[in-house]
Parts: sequence; C-alpha cells; structure tokens
Amino acid sequence: MTETLGVILAGGLARRMGGGDKCFRPLAGRVVLDWIVERAGAQCSPLIINANGDAARFDKYGLAVIADEVEGFAGPLAGILAAMDWCRLNHPDITWIASFPADAPFIPMDFVSRCREAAGARSAELVTAKSGGRTHPVCGLWNVTLADDLRRALIDEDIRKIDLWTARYNLAEVAFEIDPFDPFYNINQAEDLAEAEEIAKRLV
Repeated sequence: MTETLGVILAGGLARRMGGGDKCFRPLAGRVVLDWIVERAGAQCSPLIINANGDAARFDKYGLAVIADEVEGFAGPLAGILAAMDWCRLNHPDITWIASFPADAPFIPMDFVSRCREAAGARSAELVTAKSGGRTHPVCGLWNVTLADDLRRALIDEDIRKIDLWTARYNLAEVAFEIDPFDPFYNINQAEDLAEAEEIAKRLV
C-alpha cells in the first residue's frame, strides 16, 4: 500500500472550551495532541498539522505546520484543502490524505488501513468513519485529486459543511466498534476531559 499523508486538524477556535488550543489540554500525564501524534504518526507518512496563528507552539513535534489558505476560519474543509495543496507541492506521488481532528485522542490504530481498503474495494473518492450509528466526517480519507473541486466549493460556493461537499462524490463509510469505548470520542467541552481520562486509563 502506498503512503498516506496524515493531517491533524487543529485550526478551530474551540469556542465551547473558552478558546485556545484544545489539543494542549492535559490527558493522562500528557496533552491531547501527544496522543493524536502518536496514533496518527504510526499510520501516516508524512504527518503534518493544520493550524492558524503562531506555528511555533507546535515546535516540539518537529512536524510541518500549515495554515488555512481560505480566510475567516472556514472550518475543517479549509484545513483539508491546505493539506491537499501542501501534499501536491511536496509529495506529488501521494494520492490519499487521512484527517485526524485535534480533539479526538483515541483514533483506531487501523483507521487508515481500513479506510484505504474501503476506498479500493468500493472505488471511492472519499471515505469517512462511523461508530455507534454516527458518522464522523472530520475523520476521513480524501483523494488529493479533488483539491480544485474543493477550492471552488469553499471560495465560489461558500460551502462549509463537510457533508454537503462529500455528498457529491462516491463516499464509502467504514464502521468501527464502540466496545469498550468509542474510538472517535472527541473532547468538545471541558467536562469531556473527565470521560477521556477514564478511556485513557485503559490504554496506558
């Protein structure tokens, strides 16, 4: 299987947690981003971070940090587009990008391999994860050849909702088990950290 570029989407405003970077919140003796880098880095090469503002705050990870090209905090799709453009410029041999939200520290270790398998089996242009009957559109696999289509959707059509854009293409879904925990559990609010701590205890 050819390489997959991974992008950690850390470009949000974290309004529900009072602003700042959710990925730097403490979790089981580390910060949330440490967990994500470890899991995503084991599945992707190269791995980059999509974030706006001062990139120096991520220096310790030694990863390329790319900002949104579309202004105004246009959401995850803007981060995906930035990753696609960076990939085409720096790794033109790579066709697939896997996206990891910066608030989901327990992404499955077979996430990329299963998404790649689904893409091949179903001739899909995009793949998204599903668990417990819910889809997770930010956790997905994206074909780099769709970059120009995505740019038009963001700039000319002002599309921000992932589902509205992905519905145009052959989209595959990959279902993951939620026992003993939902691997796509995400930390949206401060109170979510307590449950994340309980999940983390099972993994350390």
